[in-house]
Amino acid sequence: MVAGLLLPPLVAAGLWYGVGDLTLQAQQSFRISWVAVGVLAATAIVLAFLAGSRLSPVASLLGGLAFTAAGVLPFAEMFTRVRLLPVDLLPGVLRSGFTTTAYSGLLAVAGVTLLVVSLFPSRWRGSARDLAEQPVAYESAWGTASPSQSPYLPPYNSPEDTTRPMYRE
Repeated sequence: MVAGLLLPPLVAAGLWYGVGDLTLQAQQSFRISWVAVGVLAATAIVLAFLAGSRLSPVASLLGGLAFTAAGVLPFAEMFTRVRLLPVDLLPGVLRSGFTTTAYSGLLAVAGVTLLVVSLFPSRWRGSARDLAEQPVAYESAWGTASPSQSPYLPPYNSPEDTTRPMYRE
């Protein structure tokens, strides 16, 4: 839950700084800002961790909602013809990166990606500790409960095997 509150603002700041500095250095002096490239690489790693890890799905859900809201604002500006983006609140490089990512649709893409990632059922499943506490018993042909597995089913290894489409050894 704490990662859901801390990581998305770090991703946003890294994305806005990296894109803004890379764009400004390329436009002003025709060179690549390697600091901006490094910040973008670190931001991509944090974003991948947020999207693909076994963190709480609320982490990617909160970040996805924030990024999607910020990514939809430019489109709402086009329809309403009212300035909705808070571009005056950010300093130069961050402002440039924010407007570039917002108007290009990159924020909306990141937001929808995080929202879709948080919808997978495997992210909302309980921990292995919770599932291990529940006893698994099968009824045998003799009418008594047997804690052993059925001889006709593949062996039950872990809770992660429950949502797999095929049995894996």
